[in-house]
Amino acid sequence: MTVAQGVGQVAPQPGLLDRERTIAKAGFNRWLVPPAALAIHLCIGMAYGFSVFWLPLGQAIGITKSVACPADMGLAAALFTTACDWRVADLGWMYTLFFVLLGSSAAIWGGWLERVGPRKAAFVSTLCWCGGLLVSALGVYLHQLWLMWLGSGVIGGIGLGLGYISPVSTLVKWFPDRRGMATGMAIMGFGGGAMIGSPLADMLMNAFKSPTSVGVWETFVVMAAIYFVFMLAGAFGYRVPPIGWKPEGWTPPATQKAMITTGNVHLRDAHKTPQFWLIWAALCLNVSAGIGVIGMASPMLQEIFAGSLIGRPEVTFGALDPDQRRMVATIAAAFVGLLSLFNIAGRFFWASLSDKIGRKMTYATFFGLGILLYALSPWAAHAGSLALFVAFFCIILSMYGGGFATVPAYLADMFGTQFVGAIHGRLLTAWSTAGIIGPVVVNYIREAQIAAGVPRAQVYDRTMYILAGMLVLGFICNLLVRPVAARWFMKDAEVAALQTKGASAALGPTGSFGIGRGGLDAKAALAWAAVGIPILWGVWITLSKSLVLFR
Repeated sequence: MTVAQGVGQVAPQPGLLDRERTIAKAGFNRWLVPPAALAIHLCIGMAYGFSVFWLPLGQAIGITKSVACPADMGLAAALFTTACDWRVADLGWMYTLFFVLLGSSAAIWGGWLERVGPRKAAFVSTLCWCGGLLVSALGVYLHQLWLMWLGSGVIGGIGLGLGYISPVSTLVKWFPDRRGMATGMAIMGFGGGAMIGSPLADMLMNAFKSPTSVGVWETFVVMAAIYFVFMLAGAFGYRVPPIGWKPEGWTPPATQKAMITTGNVHLRDAHKTPQFWLIWAALCLNVSAGIGVIGMASPMLQEIFAGSLIGRPEVTFGALDPDQRRMVATIAAAFVGLLSLFNIAGRFFWASLSDKIGRKMTYATFFGLGILLYALSPWAAHAGSLALFVAFFCIILSMYGGGFATVPAYLADMFGTQFVGAIHGRLLTAWSTAGIIGPVVVNYIREAQIAAGVPRAQVYDRTMYILAGMLVLGFICNLLVRPVAARWFMKDAEVAALQTKGASAALGPTGSFGIGRGGLDAKAALAWAAVGIPILWGVWITLSKSLVLFR
């Protein structure tokens, strides 16, 4: 379809996915945008919960017990074998692919996202994530591990990156008065994806389980369909404010805070500033410490407290019988669930708090409090205080999640809002790096301590002190962050030219003009219910399982 564009000129009408079609009109309620972002993040956040598939996939051929591969079978052969079940270690490479592809795709296509807008990026994310699940389903059905890696790992990983950053700049622009809270609400969803998806996957696998199938490929197909509906609704729920829009009744503070800029740094220049790399290092170190703990949370609790978890403090980890080990493992699983809940809650709490105390002070709190808690955790373990140990790591994981949720607003404060989505995408390479550093540090030190004959209850002591040391480095990096030098900022004319280039629809209203008002009206209530009900269900499931920690 075309529309007239002056005498003798015809211009194509913007497509349904184009940025111009997402510009909000009068009467639009800005509180419809966060649930759209949550719909995307709650789906792609299932990447955190993929371990729920590992044990069933380890019996995909044997069904009731695993058909072991030859001990000398290499990884290359395992990718194509149909004669034996996959090893959990080979399946675990999916995690590496997820987060390496997340960071790299966000960095590579972040600039494209800023040009085309959040709807098209979220739509591509939907196709990649859900299409990847279908390719993985085919891989399970044909018993081809390489298809699993390609589907969810590579294609799905690209969907993760695009979906993760798609709402960031949009939310920052819609909520200039509450940047931290807005991005915290969306990124909270990524942490909550596994909390909903893992029990759902478990239910589906049990429903599809049969004498000839463990139910995984069928579960992938159903979850792909569910996620497709939710993510598509989220993508088409995205709107961007017109140029010059600001919330009704809100004016920027007359006295601008030194750490919050009103200008914009171009994407091509952001990585040339020391501020970018200092924030990159701060995020990397915070995430490295937290992600290492997440990966070892279950064995850590079991090895440190062992029989104390079941009222037998005299029984060490090595002396547990099979029944006791199962009981201890159940309690450790509850610990992991509780950590995930604090990971989620921390994303909203700390990001919202950062609107009050500032982003730099929030990160200083992460590092200062984190150093103290990591340093004290061996003392809590040696004192046999399970409650204190659990409390320490719940707070630590809340700050791990808070680091992710606060950093988009930190970047907007430093570099402006024009390219914040793309800059955030490049910064996420810190996550990919941390995904390697954290687990390697924790796992290597643990193995070295065990090999040295250190008792299981003490093998994590040195690890905690090293993680505290990493946070000291992070504290220094954050302390060194200063406002970006004036020479890096674009001129107002450059920003205006970028904003209006190819976007005639964006030349409409300025100021408030009836856009963004509404609060929790009927339409917003329905949108929030669509994402809120699954979140509440996941919280209820997690809390129910976590109660075993306190019996």
